[in-house]
Amino acid sequence: MSVAFHHKLLHSSAIHERPHVPKGRVCCLAATTTKPRPGPTELAMEPRPLTSPAPLISPARPMLDDPSLKSTWGHRAWLACGCTTVLVALAKSVVASCESHMWAEPVLAGAVGYVLADLGSGVYHWGIDNYGDASTPVFGAQIEAFQGHHKWPWTITRRQAANNLHALARAVAFVVGPIDFLCSDPTMLGFAAVCSGCIMFSQQFHSWAHSTKSKLPPSVVALQDLGVLVSRSQHAAHHRAPYNNNYCIVSGAWNEFLDDRKVFEALEMVLFFKFGLRPRSWSEPSSEWTEADEKDWHQVEA
Repeated sequence: MSVAFHHKLLHSSAIHERPHVPKGRVCCLAATTTKPRPGPTELAMEPRPLTSPAPLISPARPMLDDPSLKSTWGHRAWLACGCTTVLVALAKSVVASCESHMWAEPVLAGAVGYVLADLGSGVYHWGIDNYGDASTPVFGAQIEAFQGHHKWPWTITRRQAANNLHALARAVAFVVGPIDFLCSDPTMLGFAAVCSGCIMFSQQFHSWAHSTKSKLPPSVVALQDLGVLVSRSQHAAHHRAPYNNNYCIVSGAWNEFLDDRKVFEALEMVLFFKFGLRPRSWSEPSSEWTEADEKDWHQVEA
């Protein structure tokens, strides 16, 4: 018997001796993640709660009849005192100029006071916008009044004198009052009258910059168009991101100079690295104010 024939026999016997496997159902024990499909009767729609879309402006915005935006008799009294001291200084300057026949110096001093008042209003506006809170000494009420005015600029038009104009009038009364009694120099009085008067009414100029022309007296519109007072179009840039420019609110003459040279940004960096004070303009969210929104508020007021 050859080797090949012997190998064939072994192979055939191995095939015939294969154990018999009974036929039946094969069950797989492996777990699967496939879920059975629900029948038509098992389908159900989950009810979704009916909610109105989120408002574009926070519901916590001040209301039109917010008492904090209204002036009180105390505010009016301080405003009257401030106006009185300014008018006394101006009258004494005019009288002294007539007596001394010296007009150029007081007029020039008044022009310098007007220019410096615009710069002072920018510094004041920048500080109130970016630093402190309601608990800040001296300026706490003004800071609280200014909080949110980027989101709700119409609050400036709602008798902002209740929170800012009267405070500036009080400061003017304390500073200019002694000058009225102690000084008789027409140049000094002219400078004090114009500079303090423009600073005191800078908040009113600010308010006019947030009003439509139809709401303003023609004389105010003319002064805005001439650049004597800050215009609406110029101040609108302050209410666009990044909210760190166009702070001056008397005439706005200093805005381009200060913004081109990054003066306020440099001051912010100095205060941050020196004292760790972070200005609000670095993190303030995008303004939700639009022209249409402000017009709507004017229509509501009307």
